[in-house]
Amino acid sequence: MAHFAVVTPAFYSHFNAMSALAVELIDRGHRVTFIHRPDAAMWVADARIGFYAVGADTHPPGSVHAALRRAANPGSPLGLRRVIADMADTTDMLCRTLPAAFEALGIDAVLADQMEAAAGMVAEALGIPFVSVACALPVNREPGIPLPVMPFEYGDSPRHLKMYEGSTRVYDWMMGPHRQAVARHAHRLGLGERDNLHHFLSPLAQVSQSTSGFDFPRRELPAHFHHVGPLRFTRRAASAKDHDYFVPEVADDRPFIFTSLGSMQGSRFSLFRRIVRACRPLGAQLLVAHCGGLNAAQEDALRREGATWVCAFAKQDVVLARADAVVSHAGVNTVMDAIATRTPMLVLPIAFDHPGAAARVLHAGIGLRASARFSSPATIRKHVRTLLDDPSFARRMEPLAENLLHAGGTPRAADIVEAALRLTREPDDVACLG
Repeated sequence: MAHFAVVTPAFYSHFNAMSALAVELIDRGHRVTFIHRPDAAMWVADARIGFYAVGADTHPPGSVHAALRRAANPGSPLGLRRVIADMADTTDMLCRTLPAAFEALGIDAVLADQMEAAAGMVAEALGIPFVSVACALPVNREPGIPLPVMPFEYGDSPRHLKMYEGSTRVYDWMMGPHRQAVARHAHRLGLGERDNLHHFLSPLAQVSQSTSGFDFPRRELPAHFHHVGPLRFTRRAASAKDHDYFVPEVADDRPFIFTSLGSMQGSRFSLFRRIVRACRPLGAQLLVAHCGGLNAAQEDALRREGATWVCAFAKQDVVLARADAVVSHAGVNTVMDAIATRTPMLVLPIAFDHPGAAARVLHAGIGLRASARFSSPATIRKHVRTLLDDPSFARRMEPLAENLLHAGGTPRAADIVEAALRLTREPDDVACLG
């Protein structure tokens, strides 16, 4: 059996997805240890998962919350540059500390989040086999496919191709501080001239939380890339850190709408208030789940505005199975859950890969998009009413839901990891590359 290291960005959603895969591997007899800044230990979701702290000199305990606040709401071009600088600092720290950590722990293989270049870079430099995991939309680049952070519709006209190419150049320029850090360590580790996330993807296996049916038409993904769908816990994690999940008692005589902005954006009180004001005239039941981002006074204010229920955490799959529509930030986890439950979406993209996920929602015809910053309650109301009145959105979700149902999820991801590393027999659809 193998000892896996997990290296992933210090975000709750990434830790949660990787923890689900870790628990599946632990149940199969393997050992798994997360490696990151000391604060990140709070997101390890199972008592059997190890955690090894690194970088306390530059990323001391207590520092992660400021970085998360900046990432959730950069606020200006200067703020965005600070977020990029944070990413560069983290990659620099991990490139410096991972070699010694891998040696101290006796690591046999690495589960490398695509969004952290240090994971694949250091594993490759040390000759440690690794599997890339796309917890967000895949960073694999391909001509004719816009970057996942871009809001563009899909098309193959010269105009579309020029737009994709130009936006990629702008993005790479903006990411200059991060690319410089990556390039510096790639050169130091003897890996040549490489400076971007997609330069450090596994040659053995790559797995993605998205599905082939949801993505834009891809033509150049490697044969060892696998859409497995959401990485979820297949059984209750052995942890005392479970949230108090809320499930409302929904009446059958009125529409039920669910809204959540995910774990990083849940403090956006003004956006929640606009959503509440939009839904109130519809006579709908509305559940607001803020993931701990709001205080008690803000919760009470939303109830006074017309929210039926306000909670920190809802049992999302159960709630979405009952909901007639969902209003969200277009986070991949919420989008995948909405597809699984055939729940039409109004997406209000905010940051990261939200614009790319929103563009894919439109491409698939399974929801509508509006501006998180500028949409008025009247605009949000109009879109939600369309979702409630038009059954074609739910119908178009059927093939995507079937595609997701058969994607395999966490068990298939673990099968792929084991087969790629020759730890077990090869499943039918996994190529063992050595």
